[in-house]
Amino acid sequence: MRIHVDKLASVTRNLRLGRTLTLAPEILLEEGSVIACRVRGEKTTYNQLEDPHGRMSTLHDGDILVGALGHRNALQGYEGILPTALKTGDTVNLLNMGGVIGTCLSYNRDLGKPFDMEVLGQVQVFPEFQSRAGQAAHIRMGALQGTSLSPRCPVVYVAGTCMNAGKTAAACAAIRQLSRAGYRVGACKLTGVSLMRDALAMRDYGAEVALDFTDAGVVCTDAGSAAGVARIIFSELAAHGVDVIVAETGDGIMGEYGVQAILEDAGLRALGGAFVLCANDPVGVAGGVHQLQSAFGIRADLVAGPATDNRVGERFVATLGLPARNARADADALGNFVLGLVEAKLSSSKGGS
Repeated sequence: MRIHVDKLASVTRNLRLGRTLTLAPEILLEEGSVIACRVRGEKTTYNQLEDPHGRMSTLHDGDILVGALGHRNALQGYEGILPTALKTGDTVNLLNMGGVIGTCLSYNRDLGKPFDMEVLGQVQVFPEFQSRAGQAAHIRMGALQGTSLSPRCPVVYVAGTCMNAGKTAAACAAIRQLSRAGYRVGACKLTGVSLMRDALAMRDYGAEVALDFTDAGVVCTDAGSAAGVARIIFSELAAHGVDVIVAETGDGIMGEYGVQAILEDAGLRALGGAFVLCANDPVGVAGGVHQLQSAFGIRADLVAGPATDNRVGERFVATLGLPARNARADADALGNFVLGLVEAKLSSSKGGS
């Protein structure tokens, strides 16, 4: 069946799809499989979709949308799973603005229930020239494969206690100062559920290249995929000749997107040139600092996020023997602190070579 679609989701960007597509009735039931659905109903909250260029558009009843099957485990969003069975005509849910599709199990009341969508079919691609034999579209088609890790390229890790803890703002502040200082900066988001927004923000703040896990063919990271994805992304950034990498880990250090798998990996930890912890409140700071040290042997270099929004929070952070910088109140101060850590790491590396 040939159809003209209204909305292509950003999760499908590796495929570079057009708006006129061929559908098959048999669904490839696995994460990353690309399907077409028809939106049912209207919503006034969480009602937008990000396209492959990063533009947001509002969804309406009857829109034909192309996204990818996957799961999501967001405390401040939707919890959803890959359906156990799926056929045309079935109802599924839109789990995020990047176009991840699955079955919703629970949701945050602030967002309301997710969109219901009718499954129309499996998107087909035709990779062989002049062949009419289609293949089930999957986001791993056209995905990065990675080359090799470069230990000479330090990584600034930015992790947090939860969603919306100020991680992207802190990462962008660091990127801006590193770029201003003349360093070629690669940036990435290593974990989470597919959405281009944060990587695009990193580009806006001076990153020469910015990637995320979907570029490596993953819809939503977990404990089994996160460390491998980080290696692919780091190697790809190193291949671009960057001097330093700023890496945000989506969600929290105790969440379900695989951040722990990255922190547990000795090879990935060894690349660290700085470690920034973002938290929303003093309890989050204390718990995050303790968890990083006790579970992973990581000492945070800097605390950022809403917990440092004024001097009250800064004083508390000081009781832990750590500096505090705020990306909103003084982004330059945060960036300059990270710059100092990176330059010390680079200087040490040169001295040891």
